[in-house]
Amino acid sequence: MPSEETSPAIVIGGPTASGKSALAIRLAQTIGGEIINADAFQLYRGLPLLTAQPTPKELALAPHQLVGEFEPDELFDAARYLNIARERISNSRKAGLVPMLVGGTGLYIRAVLYGLTAGLPGPDAALRSTLEARPMDELRHELVLVDPEAAHLVDLQNPRRVIRALEVCLLTGRPFTSFREQTSAERPVVGMWLSLPREVLHRNIETRAGRLFENGVEEEVRNALPRLGLNAQQAIGVKDVRDFLNGTVSKDKALENIIFATRQYARRQETWFKKEHGLRPQSEEEAMAFCLELLHRRSK
Repeated sequence: MPSEETSPAIVIGGPTASGKSALAIRLAQTIGGEIINADAFQLYRGLPLLTAQPTPKELALAPHQLVGEFEPDELFDAARYLNIARERISNSRKAGLVPMLVGGTGLYIRAVLYGLTAGLPGPDAALRSTLEARPMDELRHELVLVDPEAAHLVDLQNPRRVIRALEVCLLTGRPFTSFREQTSAERPVVGMWLSLPREVLHRNIETRAGRLFENGVEEEVRNALPRLGLNAQQAIGVKDVRDFLNGTVSKDKALENIIFATRQYARRQETWFKKEHGLRPQSEEEAMAFCLELLHRRSK
């Protein structure tokens, strides 16, 4: 078992628009917590609306880490996130705060909970640039040839995931999926993911998307486009707003596409979290009560 000094105290996962941020802020205010972002896109600055980052008002309500801290052209993967997140978790504990890992990127959460097999390489900018220039169908085909398990374990519709998996294969000579072995167990004191009725989640997604253009998402994307790297480009809505700015789709069509893509993404997230047996599905109120009860028991 890891020491209390290194393991996260609370993990809150769940699909986009499920209310993770609101719950985390409520809980952080109650228990003296610090929120450590575990969303792959909220790491970047420049796209606060599209990535649904906490607002400045929300950020002021509780301490946050890893929100809008990195340039949008920086490369990130699970290995880099793991190193940074563990350091922030340790710093939170040293400051007398309860670290709270909060987000919807299941791969990043899993990396912190279980670790990664030794030897996983970091991003290689030159190789990645070469791969980015190749057709995606060709990359998918090559990945499955060198790593057949990737057909089942990698999201082949996500260019970022495909390129990263193939990059690891080429750099190490090993299948990417061989690095999924669990080498440590950073177990949370409390771990759950927010589960909402499908109709409620869809309504939340539509409401949030409907505010994007009201809040100035066109200007956000226009300013961010020249600086976006491969990772940040994959944020839902970047392509659709860009197409609107270019005049190739209407605002209504761009919004329709964003809502559809967000629903699909939320479904994939739910599928991921259902397989994480260490994280219990909860409603917001159940999660709040569950956290407080277990933390109370632990303090005795």
